[in-house]
Amino acid sequence: MTDLGERRHGAAGVDTVTLGAELRAAVRGTVDFGTTARALHTMDASNYRRVPLGVVAPQDAEDVAAALGVCRAHGVPIVARGGGTSIAGQATGTGVVLDFTRHMNRIVSLDPGARTAVVQPGLVLDRLQEAAAPHGLRFGPDPSTHARCTLGGMIGNNACGSHSVAWGTTADNVRGLSLLTARGEALTAGTDWRGAPQGLRALVEAESALLRTGFPALPRRISGLALDALLPEHGADVARSLCGSEGTLGILTEAVVRLVEAPRARALAVLAYADESAAARAAAGLLAQGPLTVEGMAADLVPPSAELPRGGAWLFVEAGGATEAEARARAQAIVRAADVTDAVVVTDPAGQRALWRLREDASGTATRMPDGTEAWPGWEDCAVPPARLGEYLADFRRLLADHGLRGAPYGHFGDGCIHVRIDFDLLTEAGIARFRRFSEDLADLVVAHGGSLSGEHGDGQARAELLPRMYGPDLVALFERAKDVWDPDRLLNPGMLVRPARLDDNLRFAPLPRRPLPVAFGYPADGGDFSAAVRRCVGVAKCRTATAAGGGVMCPSFRATGEEEHSTRGRARLLHEMLAGEVITDGWRSAEVRDALDLCLSCKGCRTDCPVGVDMATYKAEFLHHHYAGRRRPAAHYTMGRLPVWLRAVARTRTAVVVNALASVRPLAALGKRLGGIAPERELPRLARETFSRWWRRETAGRARGGAATRAGGTAPSGPRVVLWPDTFTEHLSPSVGRAAVRVLETAGLEVVLPPTGRAGPAPGGGPRRAARHGRVCCGLTYVSTGQLDRARAVLLRTLDLMEPLLADGCPVVVLEPSCAATLRTDLPELLHDDPRAARLAAAVVTFAEALERYAPEWTPPRLDRPAAGQTHCHQHAVLGDAADRRLRAAAGLTGELSGGCCGLAGSFGFEKGHAEVSRACAEDQLLPAVRSAPPHAVVLADGYSCRTQLEHLAGVGACHLAEALAEGLTPQGPAKGRAATKE
Repeated sequence: MTDLGERRHGAAGVDTVTLGAELRAAVRGTVDFGTTARALHTMDASNYRRVPLGVVAPQDAEDVAAALGVCRAHGVPIVARGGGTSIAGQATGTGVVLDFTRHMNRIVSLDPGARTAVVQPGLVLDRLQEAAAPHGLRFGPDPSTHARCTLGGMIGNNACGSHSVAWGTTADNVRGLSLLTARGEALTAGTDWRGAPQGLRALVEAESALLRTGFPALPRRISGLALDALLPEHGADVARSLCGSEGTLGILTEAVVRLVEAPRARALAVLAYADESAAARAAAGLLAQGPLTVEGMAADLVPPSAELPRGGAWLFVEAGGATEAEARARAQAIVRAADVTDAVVVTDPAGQRALWRLREDASGTATRMPDGTEAWPGWEDCAVPPARLGEYLADFRRLLADHGLRGAPYGHFGDGCIHVRIDFDLLTEAGIARFRRFSEDLADLVVAHGGSLSGEHGDGQARAELLPRMYGPDLVALFERAKDVWDPDRLLNPGMLVRPARLDDNLRFAPLPRRPLPVAFGYPADGGDFSAAVRRCVGVAKCRTATAAGGGVMCPSFRATGEEEHSTRGRARLLHEMLAGEVITDGWRSAEVRDALDLCLSCKGCRTDCPVGVDMATYKAEFLHHHYAGRRRPAAHYTMGRLPVWLRAVARTRTAVVVNALASVRPLAALGKRLGGIAPERELPRLARETFSRWWRRETAGRARGGAATRAGGTAPSGPRVVLWPDTFTEHLSPSVGRAAVRVLETAGLEVVLPPTGRAGPAPGGGPRRAARHGRVCCGLTYVSTGQLDRARAVLLRTLDLMEPLLADGCPVVVLEPSCAATLRTDLPELLHDDPRAARLAAAVVTFAEALERYAPEWTPPRLDRPAAGQTHCHQHAVLGDAADRRLRAAAGLTGELSGGCCGLAGSFGFEKGHAEVSRACAEDQLLPAVRSAPPHAVVLADGYSCRTQLEHLAGVGACHLAEALAEGLTPQGPAKGRAATKE
């Protein structure tokens, strides 16, 4: 779709077709004026939304100059954008967006001796940290978005991060900047007026008195333009004066940054206080101890499961040293110097990372109040002198109460900088009016405490309108004059920082529908409103993390492609624009949304790893349900999407041997794959000759003839009854897993039964009894993942009919396949939210390890005493949790950690035509490297059928379910075999 007629003229009557053509002719990088590119760049991580004309990803500085020349000729504004995590709206615009993350993202050079690095603006901070680490160096500032924010964005916002008490702001760590003005002049900015445009020095010298008296003295003064850096006593530092200018003065193409020595060891002192005010009052007094961080959080942002010392608020104070002992001693000295209710010192790196994740995820978790109410930025990072922080916080809480608002402050207590998300109502006129009144009152409060409206993220549109309250009209007028010296045509990021738009204009929610749409899922956490579910994504962009630090899952398709549209945030943006109807105009029928969701693996990683709990797998299923309503679906939806139907037909006709034989004939297999929408690179899986249920019937019949002593362990069951779920994969493709699970569960003393089949069940609401046709339970996974939600509902209703007697008896339901267990735990109650039986079945579901731990607590598993490798299933990570599995593996002597991530096969995803390359890339992210690096005698564990199949197809490695490993450990022949020989 080109939507040419609708986009012939953009903002201010610009001919976008001609503009796009001229940019493509002038720029060697990527020029994209399509619907998807524009929709992806309407928002950053703020409350604001602007629709750009197009997006340019320049290859180098020459491309930037060429793009500036074309835009200048057309009078089109330009917005420089990095990771898009800005919180004040400064990474949005109505002109052309320059995306530096795609091509201009390199480290040009790194000089360990000089402790400097030359970087391009699109470089992600963590890539610089990784390159500097082998030299014992690092870049000092480190915002919580360090895994996805860029150096260009950090310079534009003068970002700080948790270590600013030790190493300062970005401005403190910049040595020189290469940039282009809007008129194409190339400058190299530094000290002694180096790189100053004509007229800047005269302006500063004429207003030096105002500059010497107009700026508050505090460590986190980010608001406004840093014109005081141009005073002679500050070195007339043009580079420093550009930090925090938000792309309004020039376009950065390269930066020379300072690196600092990283301590070899660190210890984290977690100090507990009665409340946040007590923590805030104590923070400034700890600075004399020379800490690396002094971060604060209160209990309203800490999950109950967090293992923190007792208290209502905490300071995270990090100390460094040459050795672990030295770092620990310094942290203990900090504890002794602090007046705390409780404290703990953590030296274990993994323990420290877990605690820091609590703090780093706060920008996302703070977007939901404890009762689920939405909360938003807008007053995300104001700062006051550290010594006044306690008093300020008390006044801030009172102001919130006066306006009937709620928020959970946290942040950089040692620098007096507070982050907070507030439950503004930005959907109604009355709520927006209150947002404005509160903003004005809070600006006055911050100024009264000698503070800065922004202490880290910049002014953008969110606070720039209020700068006269902080600086007065004369200094703000000077900012405007300086802007005109740098950018006389006012093309660079207009509406930001200088001559800003009103703080309540361009709100991102304005175009969204006000009434909930009719949808299939219940969205219980979002009041049944799909629009509210989509609004969960605030742009924190944790899904854009290029590496799976901490063993997470989200977002495998972004890590495989590096494309924004294949990130969780990108897909949420497209859904937002679909609902808005301005850029994406065809609603549920949108090809752009469909194509972006096509590479979503439905891994559910975002459900847990996303700080705001975006559940893109559910949103994808919802979208596909509407997109294909009354339309022909892709072939894979009829084949793999309805896999249970075809496999049951094979089982009923006992033709598995015939099907396997036909699939082994290459021409027939190729034809079948082509007709079925299956990737030609994939081998068709072999069907079991005997299904698990048929084996079970034969086994139980033999027991009936031979007596109870023939069961595993040779004794009658001593524990409770458990229902073993015969999922489609266990039933038809890997019944060995089911047989192994029966053996282990019965050896542990549990009575194993299978769900009933082929009976009639009562209709919901007491209606006439409905026949459960074909009498088999099914979780509906394949129907849900392909958006066949009407079929999924029918299948699940039949399942509830069959399971009702066992649910009434309170039997736990053991599900061996993690994806099926996750579907029953989450999709079932959300899809059948009007049937109380759905919640009862969801609550009854337990994993294999949970069943043994809860219902056979005295049982001791066989000792395998082997290293283990493999992967925790993505659905287990996201929905089920793996704590019980870890304990069971440890009890069996299986050592080592399983990898995170997603295997890339993900049910039918890796089998579908066009997905093979991404599927392999996902496997290469974590799973395949982990298995390749494992010892030869390691037990390769993969509880998911997809994970085992992926390992076999891509690496020739045989993996087993944990139940199979334990079952083989019960045999006289010994424990489970190691990995199979690699296929050549």
